[in-house]
Amino acid sequence: MDKKLIAVDLDGTTLNQQSLISDKTKQVFQKAREAGHIISIATGRPYRNSKHYYDQLEMITPMINFNGALCHVPNEKDWSNQYHKTISRDIALDMLDLKKDFDIQLIAAELLDSVYTDESFLPYPDFFPHGQKDVLKLSSTNLKQNPTSVCVFTAQVNQEQIINKIVQRYGNLVEIRTWGGHTPCLEVVSAGVQKALGVERVASAYGIKQQNVIAFGDEDNDYEMIQYAGNGIVMKNGIQALKDIANDMTEETNDNDGLALYLEKFLRL
Repeated sequence: MDKKLIAVDLDGTTLNQQSLISDKTKQVFQKAREAGHIISIATGRPYRNSKHYYDQLEMITPMINFNGALCHVPNEKDWSNQYHKTISRDIALDMLDLKKDFDIQLIAAELLDSVYTDESFLPYPDFFPHGQKDVLKLSSTNLKQNPTSVCVFTAQVNQEQIINKIVQRYGNLVEIRTWGGHTPCLEVVSAGVQKALGVERVASAYGIKQQNVIAFGDEDNDYEMIQYAGNGIVMKNGIQALKDIANDMTEETNDNDGLALYLEKFLRL
């Protein structure tokens, strides 16, 4: 079997509903690596709260964060294929005005190694991993750099109106993707940024053809990645829009090792 690049989303895909990685998933990933395949995480999460999953899986391969705005090898600073795309600081600060018109729990500007927020609300349990509690206030005084992304946390019922407002205000300067569970995130990144951009970069770095890319996802922010992959696999718990374009679907959900069981069978591990 040809070497495969296996690109995996985290929330709703590799992680179960408790945001944990099962022993089965760890075992199957290890077997896949031993068989010569490359596994790469492709997540909407920033590196700061996805690093612990990368470490749990004992990975040394490239990682895609911020829905494709960052592609890097975490423990290799000089990886020649690394890229990092940012959005304007002015846009990040201007987005604070959205709270005047909409019910928004939190707006967070993410940098590579820090986060600036306008509230102390925690959108999910490991938003600050390992007990980290320091919150940098999102303001023109504090935010000095262009952030990698801006996350708007709000209930699903508000998302469409907020997306329309962002598109109306910033047009083709940004891309918007949704991800997350109980408190969904509208993640705003630089125009042209998507997970497929990172997956294509990783495939190129390893000399893996598009036909040998397998991608797993469940949400809107996985759309282009699933579309790009030679084998785009949607989770059983995934959204209908992905099921409409995917090559196949897992037989089980993320709570029942759907990803691991599919890979085990597909790769004959």
